[in-house]
Amino acid sequence: MSVPTRPTPLPPKPAKAAALQYDKEKGAAPKLTAKGTGAVAERIMEVAKAHGIPLHKDADLLEVLEKVEIDTEIPLEVYAVVAEIFAYLYRTNQAKAAR
Repeated sequence: MSVPTRPTPLPPKPAKAAALQYDKEKGAAPKLTAKGTGAVAERIMEVAKAHGIPLHKDADLLEVLEKVEIDTEIPLEVYAVVAEIFAYLYRTNQAKAAR
């Protein structure tokens, strides 16, 4: 009789991150300003936290943004999602300022 073996657990997936910036003076749509995997993603998140920029997790959005070149406006198909995120950030910033 053989002893059943446990499957080897998969290693954790490396972190992924992307950074967006919107400046209504410079363009009509937000731009992708940074993206990366692993150590680069960790650094993007560290910088965001250090500057008080909230982080938002959205695997589907990240999948689309991975295909976008840095310093390029986001694709039309993700405008609605990004607009919701930016609206949330705006409300959060307004609430902090009111305190």
